[in-house]
Amino acid sequence: MHKYRLAFIVLLLHLTGFTVTAQTQSSWVRINLLGYKPGSPKVAVWCSKENITITGFSIIDAASGKTVFAGKTGKAYGGYGPFTQTRRLNFTAFTNPGRYIIKAGEATSPEFTIGADVYKGAANFCLRYMRQQRSGFNPFLKDSCHTHDGYTLYGPMPDSTHIDVSGGWHDASDYLQYVTTSANATWHLLAAGRDFPGAFGDEHLANGLPGKNNQLDVLDEARWGLNWLLKMHPRSNWLFNQIADDRDHHGMRLPKEDSFYGRGFERPVYFCTAQPQGFGKYKNRSTGLASTAGKFASAFALGAVLFQDTLLQNRALSAWALGVENPGVCQTAPGRSPYFYEEDNWTDDMELAGASLAAMNAAKKKICNGSPGLCKKRDNNALAGR
Repeated sequence: MHKYRLAFIVLLLHLTGFTVTAQTQSSWVRINLLGYKPGSPKVAVWCSKENITITGFSIIDAASGKTVFAGKTGKAYGGYGPFTQTRRLNFTAFTNPGRYIIKAGEATSPEFTIGADVYKGAANFCLRYMRQQRSGFNPFLKDSCHTHDGYTLYGPMPDSTHIDVSGGWHDASDYLQYVTTSANATWHLLAAGRDFPGAFGDEHLANGLPGKNNQLDVLDEARWGLNWLLKMHPRSNWLFNQIADDRDHHGMRLPKEDSFYGRGFERPVYFCTAQPQGFGKYKNRSTGLASTAGKFASAFALGAVLFQDTLLQNRALSAWALGVENPGVCQTAPGRSPYFYEEDNWTDDMELAGASLAAMNAAKKKICNGSPGLCKKRDNNALAGR
């Protein structure tokens, strides 16, 4: 047992030393962790919990340990958050590619890179989070979850009617799912793929697993979002706003074994009613449908253009009509807590929807002028699928 006791003591001393170092450190240098391009602005931030002053900083080559640049700090910005003093460290004038460390007073930064390709792969990296948050089949877990969603609330059908809305993304590190956030994310993914196709790769299949499918990964992710949104707007006069509520926060469990709602592994699916909603004593302040309908319409319209999909085109028009007929905000429903997405503006959502629909109609007109027969066939297919 002697050797195990010795190992424990060594570990304890190491941890104690680490704790003391962390507790005694009072200043830090914060950098762009991706790095800096040679010809771009380059700024770091020095911050301290003590009321001290520094006037200069230096850049040290990580390989040689030699100082390669010295600069003066910017003006003192005073307190910010937990810090008593902050200053900007501008080293835009230093353009040599390499790996470096910044030293300012007693603080040193992590190593960082100056190079022309520091942002390469950054856009693809952001998609990792979206894939990790997928509901239904989750490629990060290589398993499926929340496949039983869900049972309806507030809808024109009897409460607890089953509807298939599995898919989409979990929200911010919990399992809730909102059209409010998901439709917005979907539109931005689509716009990113449209406007910056060169920033993304094709390293994943539509289900999120590694592979190539001749489509940008950002559009695969956007399509995942669109497929879920179609389930949340299954008919021209039906809109659902969210899956689950803040009962989700009452404990930890595996996503595939989510039984917090008293109906096996099903979760509630809230229908958009233009009226205040809430599971318990707390209610939101919903006054219409336009904020949610506008988000649906803009995502569907842009998706219809990029994927040449007539069902998306149809749903864009039906969501827009619901927004026009029911102006006002459609807020998310609280469960047992008083908080929810307290969106009080709907006009911006309908403005984006209007612009997206105009672009969709212009694209359709261009296609129809070039191939009237194809356009007629697509419209007939859309009517059949309505």
